[in-house]
Amino acid sequence: MRPFDLPEGKLYFAGEWREGRGAEITSTFPADRSLNRVLRGASAEDVDLAVEAAQRAQRDPSWRNLRPHERASYLYRIAEGIAREADRISYVQSRDTGKTLAETRALAMSAAGTFRYMAALLETSEEALTPQRGDALTLSVHEPLGVVAGITPWNSPIASDAQKVAPALAAGNAVLLKPASWSPLVCLELARIAEAAGLPPGLFSVLPGAGGVVGERLVTHPAIRKVSFTGGTEVGRALAQKAAAKLMPVSLELGGKSPTIVFADADLDVALAGVLFGIFSSTGQSCIAGSRLFVQRAVYEEFVSRLVAATKALRVGHSFEPRTQVAPLIHDDHRDSVEAMIRDAVARGAEVLAGGQRPEGMEEGVYLRPTILAEADNNARICREEVFGPVLVVLPFDSEEEVVAMGNDNDYGLACGIYTRDFPRAWRVGRAIEAGTVWVNTYKQFSISTPFGGVKDSGLGREKGREGIRAWMAQKSFYVDLPGRPHPWAA
Repeated sequence: MRPFDLPEGKLYFAGEWREGRGAEITSTFPADRSLNRVLRGASAEDVDLAVEAAQRAQRDPSWRNLRPHERASYLYRIAEGIAREADRISYVQSRDTGKTLAETRALAMSAAGTFRYMAALLETSEEALTPQRGDALTLSVHEPLGVVAGITPWNSPIASDAQKVAPALAAGNAVLLKPASWSPLVCLELARIAEAAGLPPGLFSVLPGAGGVVGERLVTHPAIRKVSFTGGTEVGRALAQKAAAKLMPVSLELGGKSPTIVFADADLDVALAGVLFGIFSSTGQSCIAGSRLFVQRAVYEEFVSRLVAATKALRVGHSFEPRTQVAPLIHDDHRDSVEAMIRDAVARGAEVLAGGQRPEGMEEGVYLRPTILAEADNNARICREEVFGPVLVVLPFDSEEEVVAMGNDNDYGLACGIYTRDFPRAWRVGRAIEAGTVWVNTYKQFSISTPFGGVKDSGLGREKGREGIRAWMAQKSFYVDLPGRPHPWAA
């Protein structure tokens, strides 16, 4: 792919491209540590300016009074802009995150699809009369919250941004978006496309910066009416506590330690491909990564042997190399934390079956071989805490009841994969597992039409689906008198 110019580094807020007044952010390319861009992040004062502009823009009758299909037209144009510039977005995101071009292009097209879906949903949404139980006509309508905020992670920018921005705009809000400091650039591309689509100035701002500054101000600002956060559980819990103090609703998509279950009757070829993709795609940097693998004892030795061989054959390589399957991790600090988890597991008795090391001859980038660990207890740290890297733990099991108990014995509840030819079993186990999403004989499949979220420490609330727009709205009920007679109480 030919290189594209990277965003120059100005932030988009209060309807203008401005220099940030916060701390400096350095973006580097994880494949070779070359410099992408040095930019100034947003300050708390920048957030305040963005909020003020957002309030004016959201309250302006030219936006607030738009009919749904008129508001949808902006989303369609943004979708078209993303699709048209998918190659550029892909390049910028790969430079920002180290992901392969194939993956970042898919994420760009996913973002375009999200804007397109939310536009179509907005055009076809309906309000309904509620059943009358008296003389008044009763109905319920939905209205924008006002100014809202999205805080997104570094691992899947543009796609995760779109899942917050598109429904929030569709609902009639103004949106402030805070991307992660490790991947600030592609979100600025989204701002440029939204501006080119004619979105009124002030309705959308992009404010990269320190979480303790920008995120803190977004959560505590009295004019912000909702925050949707995707990221780590501890940060999400702290955010929810601050939001509770101002009685503000939040949506939290947090961490995961998702189980994948392979029963003895599974198609092992299908299971093998699904397990590999579930944990090692995106270099394991995914909240829904299938990081705990439970294999029924009757096929444990056979399946794990095949899995180890296939893992060792995975192609670790440069983000721009078309054949790469496992790209670099996002940052040296993050790789250090992943390696520390591996060392801790080994010190506690785990056995390394594959990987666990940096590949030789690739010192210029932030690489780590895909890793498989065995002989760990399900209560061990490596089985309970999110690693967020290419690290898989394999454990045997005997019965359906046992694996359900082991799968649920965790604070997280984001996703689960089940491999079996027995549909009633898949249904029983899928219903018994505490998770927001269950995949059967596949993994990491997504649809914008299907709600996504977690339970337990994996978060609360849902994104996507037909209710995706309503999650960014306030419901208002009406009672309209029909008889036209004075109320008998006053007689």
